[in-house]
Amino acid sequence: MANEPHTARNAFGDIAPALADYTDNVLFGEVWQRPGLSPRDRSLVTVASLVAMYRGNELPFHLGKALDNGVSRDELIELITHLAFYSGWPTASTALGIARQVFAGRDA
Repeated sequence: MANEPHTARNAFGDIAPALADYTDNVLFGEVWQRPGLSPRDRSLVTVASLVAMYRGNELPFHLGKALDNGVSRDELIELITHLAFYSGWPTASTALGIARQVFAGRDA
């Protein structure tokens, strides 16, 4: 997925311009571009972390980013299934509902 440096600015820059700048330029501009991991691997790590920490607000965006970065739907579902044993059934169940919505949105 090509990075769009103004994504956070468009989402919440009106209320938190500094946070939007850090998000666009540092997080997605510097951290996500480091050569140590591929964007695909960063997406897998990020989605796993968001599922495990029960962070449903950010999960839809990062599921979409993972798909754009080459992670398959089957791999995402396997990730969520695997995490059910480590982060708990409620985190996995919630993540599956969010994944269903993201996939449906992509099919529309």
